[in-house]
Amino acid sequence: MHFTSERRLDDGVLEREFTLGDIPGILWTPASAPGSAPAPGSAPLPLILQSPPPLGLRRTYPRLVARARHSAANGFATATIELPGSGDRPRWPAAEQARADLRRAMDAGEPVTDEIIDALVLPLVDKAVPEWQTALDALLGLPGIGGPVGYSGGVISIGTRLAVVEPRISAAVLFAGSFVPRAIVEEARRVAIPLHVLLQWDDEGNDRRAALDLFDAFGSEEKTLHANMGGHTGVPEYAGEAAAQFFARHLK
Repeated sequence: MHFTSERRLDDGVLEREFTLGDIPGILWTPASAPGSAPAPGSAPLPLILQSPPPLGLRRTYPRLVARARHSAANGFATATIELPGSGDRPRWPAAEQARADLRRAMDAGEPVTDEIIDALVLPLVDKAVPEWQTALDALLGLPGIGGPVGYSGGVISIGTRLAVVEPRISAAVLFAGSFVPRAIVEEARRVAIPLHVLLQWDDEGNDRRAALDLFDAFGSEEKTLHANMGGHTGVPEYAGEAAAQFFARHLK
């Protein structure tokens, strides 16, 4: 991990951009936390891995930093990394073809087949999850960050796979609203950590039935579904507050 820039936001939160190999990312730490070494006697910071949508960090920065600042106020560090094929990372022709096939089917009013969903989502999950694990190795090696670790965001299939294969993640907030392969639904039965799932009821691009089926499949003893009226980007502020309270219960 190589830090490339550093600045203090107006509330004192420290924002540091980094690269992990060729993967860009951002780390936010609370105003009370030092930028290099922990203060004597201070407890290590819990960490939230905040996965962006596949639109690029630059386009989604406003919502990412808003959530990170909220988490910092609760005493958490937050980190995000660019997804494969997104933002400034190299183009991924297979993913672009899968997105084109999806748009073509939706524009024509045709069913989105399992083949299209698998081609769109499964290769992304296979690439992104090991990258998140490598990032977690590096982040937990930094002074002052020691966990426990939470995961927040979408693509929900990435969060599902991480919850299955990464034992260092203690709790997850998952955003329904992306297509889910049947193989991921089967993996969800092995998820055991506490979950807080957000669902926008009128999400124009979401298969609501598939989102409910995925929630039903999760094997966690503690799982909560928060469904709110509105489209994909209309998550109400109070829903974010509930997610913050969830992390406060499980990461502190």
